[in-house]
Amino acid sequence: MLQQNFSEIILIIKNSRNTDIKAVNKELINLYWNIGEYIYKRIETSDWGQSVVKELANYIKTNEPELKGFSDKNLWRMKQFYEVYKNLPKLSPLLREISWSHNLAIFSRCKSLDEKEFYLRQSVESNYSFRELDRQISSSLFERSTDTNLKLATVLRETYPNANQVFKDEYIFEFLNIKEPYSENNLQKELIYQMKNLILALGRDFLFISEEFKLQVGSQDFYIDLLFYHRDLQCLVAFELKTDKFKPEHLGQLNFYLEALDRDVKKENENPSIGILLCKDKDNEVVEYALSRSLSPTMVAEYKTKLPEKKLLEQKIHDILSDY
Repeated sequence: MLQQNFSEIILIIKNSRNTDIKAVNKELINLYWNIGEYIYKRIETSDWGQSVVKELANYIKTNEPELKGFSDKNLWRMKQFYEVYKNLPKLSPLLREISWSHNLAIFSRCKSLDEKEFYLRQSVESNYSFRELDRQISSSLFERSTDTNLKLATVLRETYPNANQVFKDEYIFEFLNIKEPYSENNLQKELIYQMKNLILALGRDFLFISEEFKLQVGSQDFYIDLLFYHRDLQCLVAFELKTDKFKPEHLGQLNFYLEALDRDVKKENENPSIGILLCKDKDNEVVEYALSRSLSPTMVAEYKTKLPEKKLLEQKIHDILSDY
């Protein structure tokens, strides 16, 4: 009983610290915003030039040496920060929910306002660490999310209306140390070895259960490549790995696994299991036909072992928008 009380006190302390950290961060962002606004307006009225900002940085360094982080480069970043978002009040709360390093990465690396807003919201909603944010920008998550060919079985869409926000049409596994040609077993072992990075690639709320998860049906044993549990959807998620192009017969195997999971493994309070076929390549029309009569919540996605060409993805988005 005492230990439970102690645990509750520790939780109170941690929650308070998190609140304090958020409050400090919000105040810091407000400070940088106000400095940026002041510099921006001075420059706009021709009172100041770049040399004056450098003089300001030197003045702070000389007269207030304990104040760190106010070099001329950082002061210019504060000015740019204000300049980018000054006419976007709807984004103001998001800016103050994430750290200065997160904000720097987003407004300096993202070109369009849509892209900036996308990563701001993702950072807040998914509580990205800086490493996660950096990886998502490098893997062109925005472009891949905009140019999506996500194919879901009708049952999956109906059972899980927000499935398109959880799963992706393409997963980037650039962290794999694997060379062509490789087998499905090699791919599975490398993904297990890189589990932390795999979870980052899949997204938050995935909990790893097992590799080669054993299913006993009749007198036979069957094995699911990777089995996860998704906290938000509250269901088991089975991943089957294919090192070749998608074939319709792959779905039969996956549907069988889902039936076995729901009958023998799923708990009463859990939702129907989801199946994901991860293929090296796929023909979207073939996938659409194959999924159209699927009676299980399944989907087909691609995986890549190299980062996508950002310019090619940007061109795809440009081509799509030009059609409207």
